[in-house]
Amino acid sequence: MFFAKPFEYDPSQIFSIKHFVLLILTSIAIYIAVIKTDIDNVRAIKRNILFVTIAVWILEIIKIIFNFKIGNSGNLNTYIPLYYCSIFLYAGLFSSFGKGFIKKMGDVFLATGTIIGGVIFLLVPTTSITMYPLFHYISIQSFIYHGAMVYIGIIVNRSKYIEIKSKDIIYYSSMLFIMCLAAYIINVNYDSNLMFISKDFPGSPVSILFRLTGKFFTPIVSLIQMTLPFYTILGIKKLVEKIKRLNSKEEIEAYET
Repeated sequence: MFFAKPFEYDPSQIFSIKHFVLLILTSIAIYIAVIKTDIDNVRAIKRNILFVTIAVWILEIIKIIFNFKIGNSGNLNTYIPLYYCSIFLYAGLFSSFGKGFIKKMGDVFLATGTIIGGVIFLLVPTTSITMYPLFHYISIQSFIYHGAMVYIGIIVNRSKYIEIKSKDIIYYSSMLFIMCLAAYIINVNYDSNLMFISKDFPGSPVSILFRLTGKFFTPIVSLIQMTLPFYTILGIKKLVEKIKRLNSKEEIEAYET
């Protein structure tokens, strides 16, 4: 069962008891990992990013081998790591080994895209448990992978490893533009749907956009991925900082009175 082909056993399905079991276990693991991380030690954060990056690459390579073994070599969608969440693989490498603009692209994605991508997948894991049972490599790997995304996103922001500013959209959008362009070129030539920018993906939020945007689907969904996750995290950070300032001001006023 652990390495069975898709639909060989009954899938767990989204919002099922099995889905919630994986979601709860992953959430607990993220919480424990976060509180055990020394967020005041920048060198420790760098080591964690490198360690997690190596770990998720190993998991991804095993996933690719699995898809080849079950006969998916002709289906690029199943093993080419060119989706939004796949960027985590490259961002980790850029952050760990890159310099200048390249490193900043990696850092900015780790602080923004990882949280959005990770959370959305954990809540709606359309590419794993809809095809595989609970105790399957793909199901477990997908929750470990996306849980790692959320973990890295949280510690990068909590540790001030990088302080996201509005102008950092250039780094984030550059990273996404490169990935979307690469995916589009492959999609056109091999009839694939990498980054979910070329075709409908039934049973997912992509379907809504596909129906609404028609022939403008590719540029619109690409633009959304290049902007919305970044500004969502930036907006949340600013809101949290504002609340902290207000609470601090109220405490000072209460102390003075």
